[in-house]
Amino acid sequence: MANICEVCGKKPITGNNVSHAHNKSRRRWLPNLQNVRVASPTGNRQLQVCTRCIRSGAVVKPVANPKQA
Repeated sequence: MANICEVCGKKPITGNNVSHAHNKSRRRWLPNLQNVRVASPTGNRQLQVCTRCIRSGAVVKPVANPKQA
């Protein structure tokens, strides 16, 4: 599965682990993705969204229990 935010497009980044002896080995930092139900004009759907997009309000969660009128 691709670790990409479906709202902002944030992806894994790469770099080095650096030990005390200054040995370097490659590593990856993954974005903190969460599965979130999102309200959309066509209905609710589930997206993989990073926590920054959730906190900033870039996604709108559906109403928990809409009242039946």
